[in-house]
Amino acid sequence: MQLIVNGERRDIAAAHVDALLRELEFEGTHFVVAVNYEVVQRARWGETALKDGDEVEILTPRQGG
Repeated sequence: MQLIVNGERRDIAAAHVDALLRELEFEGTHFVVAVNYEVVQRARWGETALKDGDEVEILTPRQGG
């Protein structure tokens, strides 16, 4: 299926948020995921289904000043 991930259209095999993160090799605990502009709680990543055309933002903290 095709998703828009961080503004880029990508072909993705994952059907749920947690599988998407594994497929994209995101590791660690310091990021937030939003699907179609709604933040998904970490506890719900495994049950949050993705559909063709969904927009996913994976946000990581950045240090700056």
